[in-house]
Amino acid sequence: MNRLRTLAICLLTCVATAQAAPAAKRTYDYYSAGKVDAPRAARTEGALMLLGGGDWPVPAFRWFVQKMGGGHLVILRASGEDDLQKDFLNEIGGATSVETLVFHDRAAASDPRVLKILGRADGIFIGGGDQSNYVRYFKGTPVNTLLDAHVRAGKPLGGTSAGLAILGAYSYGAMDGGSLLSTEAMPNPLGPGVTLVGDFLHLPHLEHVITDSHFAIRERWGRLITFVGRLATEQKDAGITGIGIDEKGALCVEPDGRARVYSIGRGFAWLVRPLRAPDVIAAAPLNFRGVPVIGIGEESEFNLVTMAVLRPAFRLEVNIVDGAFDAESLAALKRAALTPVAAAGGASGWALAIHGGAGVIERGDLTPQKEAAYRAGLNAALAAGQKVLASGGASLDAVEAAIRVLEDDPLFNAGRGAVFTADGRNELDASIMDGHTLKAGAVAGVTRTRNPISLARAVMEKSPHVMLAREGADQFSVEQGLPQAPPDYFRTEERWQQLLDWRRDHAAELDRTHSRGTVGAVAIDIKGHVAAGTSTGGMTGKRWGRIGDSPVIGAGTYAADGTCAVSATGSGEYFIRASAARQLCDRIAWHGEPVQSAASATIENIGNIGGDGGVIAMDGAGQIAFAMNSSGMYRGWVTSTRPAATAIYSNEKSP
Repeated sequence: MNRLRTLAICLLTCVATAQAAPAAKRTYDYYSAGKVDAPRAARTEGALMLLGGGDWPVPAFRWFVQKMGGGHLVILRASGEDDLQKDFLNEIGGATSVETLVFHDRAAASDPRVLKILGRADGIFIGGGDQSNYVRYFKGTPVNTLLDAHVRAGKPLGGTSAGLAILGAYSYGAMDGGSLLSTEAMPNPLGPGVTLVGDFLHLPHLEHVITDSHFAIRERWGRLITFVGRLATEQKDAGITGIGIDEKGALCVEPDGRARVYSIGRGFAWLVRPLRAPDVIAAAPLNFRGVPVIGIGEESEFNLVTMAVLRPAFRLEVNIVDGAFDAESLAALKRAALTPVAAAGGASGWALAIHGGAGVIERGDLTPQKEAAYRAGLNAALAAGQKVLASGGASLDAVEAAIRVLEDDPLFNAGRGAVFTADGRNELDASIMDGHTLKAGAVAGVTRTRNPISLARAVMEKSPHVMLAREGADQFSVEQGLPQAPPDYFRTEERWQQLLDWRRDHAAELDRTHSRGTVGAVAIDIKGHVAAGTSTGGMTGKRWGRIGDSPVIGAGTYAADGTCAVSATGSGEYFIRASAARQLCDRIAWHGEPVQSAASATIENIGNIGGDGGVIAMDGAGQIAFAMNSSGMYRGWVTSTRPAATAIYSNEKSP
């Protein structure tokens, strides 16, 4: 019995000891997807991809996949899990496999399995996070050696945000645990937060470079110039160069040093290359005058071997005086950050496109007189918008002006020509969006405002809201002093007869030539800013307060500088379900589709779920596109280089 008691005590002691023993610390986590042992499809090239953080510009990543021969991608991180891997698989694709290594300490950088995974990688991408961890975990380790060897072996390497920070010959290490502001760096270039790291990565074309990310949006101009000035002094190297990359932007570097920028919307690479050091670098406010800053845009050509920039987006010369930018320099930097992409490419033209709704419009359906009246109405709207743009006015003003003309024309289902609801009322919807600021305004179910598009703009500019509806919107319109109209102003005999026909037979086809009645406009001005707007009376016989896509930002209307402006017309429920306007813009921004292809694909997507109608669209450079799956759409266009033109039938030539 005593022996059994002793044995039991020993067993319990062993179990307790095992439970108390600490688990072995994981030095890294590993994730994978795809066929990690399959051969790659093509040869690799030793390219570099420098990303500024934020959303990924998809064309840049597709370029990267091409450089890695469609082979095996390894993502390196010091925090997080496999979300970047999932993003890559869902949004980019094209790789044979994707693996992720998440480092937790320096020991992982000597782990044989980690080194084997990196050694077989065809492309390596370093994620964001805290660059001090990359410095602590990688610098002077076998991983450091492998990263250098990777590019020398003719394979691509990329990094974003913190991953970008370590790619240059010199890095801002953030070793104090902070994130240095320009307003902290310039007053004291030797301050404790200015933690610069050297002798880390040794990559081709970046031998004298220090990089920076999230550049313009966080106003990091001052800290990068400070880094450059201090390094030029300490390294006795006048060739020290700073390259800052904007959020949602990428600088893609070919093996021979030629480079180009990809960006979602507005975004640049900023080149800081003074070719001299400041007179003094000390623990005192920096003075560094006449520092050249060059913007590299999507239309620019950049060579990291010669540091030459062809077709720069802008050229500045800035001054840091007593630890701060002088007022003129700071204003110039902020203006440069807002340079539209179209302007960066040298464009100075304007363009306008409009629509008056889509429908079943076959040749012969309209009398010659009716067709002429429609074209005259379209031309009047084009003339109103053209007058604004040709005089240097804003795209937002042109869109509003063109739509107001269409709202005043009883031929079109908006404003004065609006259809009737089931209970015999006119309920009007409209929206407008400024691509420069991404501000928007919309109204739904308004009954007294003569021009709903102007009320939508008032919501955008004079209220804290995006959409107002019904009685509240009507009240807001009166308070803003917008022109009002009695109910009989909107009544036309033709629209009233359509309601009576609908009441007799709800399934009757009402005005086949205007079954998807809406009006809209998109424009780009000489500053490269885009805008879009849409206005409608909705559907004949609509009930229960129905609201379609026209006042819904992202469905019937959307605009973003450098990417697109869109106005839609059609079966609104389907355009809402498809997020039609935003979908079209995302096809341009994320997939690099030309605007016409993006417009056609969006309409095809809407058709696949049962919807019909059309869109007008314009990209960030002013290229115009029309797409429809109906047999016609009232439409028109005019630009600074082409005279006004209109079209109605689907087989009529458009831009």
